[in-house]
Amino acid sequence: MPKSAKKRRDKAADFTKSKLKLGKGKQLPSNAIDTSFKARSIVLPSQSIAHEKNDDAPTTKRQLSFDDLVSHTKHYSSSMRKDAIVGFRELLEANWELLDSYFTALINACVRLIGDEDASVRRALLTFFSWLLPRIPQSDIMPHAPLLLLFTTSAQTHIFPEIRIDAIRFLDLFLEHIPRAVTVGWDYNGHGSRVLEGYLGILNAGTKFGEADGPVQATSTASVVLTPASKLVVLHSLSMFLQTCLSNDIGLSTSASHHPPSSLLNTWFLLPSFARPGDYYSFEQIFQTSQSSTYNCCQWRENVDPEDNEDDFPGTFTAAETPILSDDFTLQKLADISDVTGSSEYDAVNDHKAELVARLARTLQSTLIATFLDCAPSVFMPSGNPSETQVQLVLAVGQIARTLYNVVLQASTSSKAKSTASDDLNTFLGYMTPYFPFSLLGTKDVKVEQAFQELNLIFSELTSLLVLTSNAEISRLTSRGKARQVNSLASGNKLYNSLSIQIERVSNYILQLLSGGPISGSQLGRTLTPAAYASLLPVVWALLNNTGSVYQCSTSSAILNAVISHSMKTSSKSALKRLTIEFVARLVLLSTDPRYHGHFQLNNDLTGVAKVHEWVSHLPQPLWEIGASNLPASEIITRFLLRILQQKSQAVHVSTTITALRAKLVPFFTVNHAVRGQLPGPYNKIPIGSPLRRLTLDLAATLLSATDAGIGGELRVAVDLAVVGSEEQEYWVQIQDIAVK
Repeated sequence: MPKSAKKRRDKAADFTKSKLKLGKGKQLPSNAIDTSFKARSIVLPSQSIAHEKNDDAPTTKRQLSFDDLVSHTKHYSSSMRKDAIVGFRELLEANWELLDSYFTALINACVRLIGDEDASVRRALLTFFSWLLPRIPQSDIMPHAPLLLLFTTSAQTHIFPEIRIDAIRFLDLFLEHIPRAVTVGWDYNGHGSRVLEGYLGILNAGTKFGEADGPVQATSTASVVLTPASKLVVLHSLSMFLQTCLSNDIGLSTSASHHPPSSLLNTWFLLPSFARPGDYYSFEQIFQTSQSSTYNCCQWRENVDPEDNEDDFPGTFTAAETPILSDDFTLQKLADISDVTGSSEYDAVNDHKAELVARLARTLQSTLIATFLDCAPSVFMPSGNPSETQVQLVLAVGQIARTLYNVVLQASTSSKAKSTASDDLNTFLGYMTPYFPFSLLGTKDVKVEQAFQELNLIFSELTSLLVLTSNAEISRLTSRGKARQVNSLASGNKLYNSLSIQIERVSNYILQLLSGGPISGSQLGRTLTPAAYASLLPVVWALLNNTGSVYQCSTSSAILNAVISHSMKTSSKSALKRLTIEFVARLVLLSTDPRYHGHFQLNNDLTGVAKVHEWVSHLPQPLWEIGASNLPASEIITRFLLRILQQKSQAVHVSTTITALRAKLVPFFTVNHAVRGQLPGPYNKIPIGSPLRRLTLDLAATLLSATDAGIGGELRVAVDLAVVGSEEQEYWVQIQDIAVK
């Protein structure tokens, strides 16, 4: 067969010369050899001849020094970065002294891993910081706080949601160890402001809360739906952040700055019942014990060396620190001197910051309500078994609401801002009311029971805020002669219509709680903790001081009797006993204080007066049982009894009460035992030099002088035996003479 045309062309192609084309270079022959080469450098610092390795430097089990671990934190492999973090802990556990020299380098190396894209690296760093930060003084961490927060806030806005959530976990750690550094500047352009914007961005709630007008502007362009576990991390951290911010800058009702340091109770709710803050603080001085007094005692000396520079005064004078009487002083400034001298932390509340908190509460309202509605059906199902995550989510929502509305409704902001906040809070409580009191049948989970109890306290406290705010509004309208507007509130305001339902439910809950009864059919009664009792007091006061102009509360008398009965049956060894005595003592003394102008009056309730007589008569018993084991509690009891006896209050100053006090106070000084004879009472165990020794002698002398001289001989003999041969014997003789005169 003849060859095909294709084969003939292929055979001829081997001998044809290829034509050169324009722009194409000359082709190399097929047997040409490529002689080009490439060279690359390899950097081995540890093997360089110019590097002198220090064999004495501490190393890990893998023979890695601190510098080696720092270089590994920049490695491209995530496992190497993770191992470097583990190596830091191993190295520091064996050689803690390295931290003095390498702490700055350690922080610089670790902060870059806060936003690492590998989850295992972030978890390892969080574990390392959790181990490291508690072991370092706060003063040593503070210089590095800006760098730590810079990378953490950057991670809060990362494109990956899991990195944002881990950044929140780092913030929780920093809030625990350097809280002030995290929250500083939350109300202006500071680290706290950027942290808050990061929280709102993760929740898709917006950050333009500082603007007075206009709608809330969202900052997150990516609508990421958080899982319940992730949302719990964010809300729990936000709750801690807000509590830290507002307790430092504004002063929550839960802050110790709202009441004198001597008192364990937070009685901020009593302040509106006084005309001026100075009157309130003067009233609170009754419960200021000698151990917690802020006044300094100075020893008098005839000759003083001017070089000693001892310029401390026994008291603090606020007006002297403020240049009131300057060259341009006016009559108005002179009139304000009394207000300045009586001012305190209450007057330091900044209206601008309170308005920011009000707008922040408005911004977060939809998020809080949506989260509660998502979890409430499964959490509060009567026979259900809710997950711990959902229970904690509901609890975090309640804590945030309590933190925000405590500040807004207690601050001296405009009535319009308070009205808006009251309406928002009423809307929020409206979704919670059908489930209150929160309980779960058949549950044995202690964490769930504690969460439900705290939720009940939060609901009660928020309800008390509404009651106190409405009472203040009624008092304001009444003082301006607008009685018609007051009467129209009951029919025209939805807030007052729903508040009556909430008051009734809260009243029943408090009565059951104080009586120790179960909240539901299958729950046993639980004893109150001091923190839970303190959180109940605003609610109790709101119910006792209810004006009754708009809504009637028929359980005020029952609440008063329950509070007094609870105080009497509380054991003297309990930490709750002092709190109960302080609160009931305030209720008794308020009715006799001329500066008090509240609605609550003890004399209006005859049943309550009889209960108070019984309560006052039982006070020598806890005084004898507590004795020297708790000097502040014993001093408060003694001061209260002295005050009511000196004031000759009609509510308690009756012959039967005084007779009972004299008889029950005898064992405090001397005990007559049937077998062992006369024994010293708790008075002799009080430390020598303690002011309580003379206070109890003052109380005994006042009781003896309250009736005829011939009555009360047993008490006089008991005191004589207790003070014989002591430093107080001469003092006892002197005050007896004064009492007789």
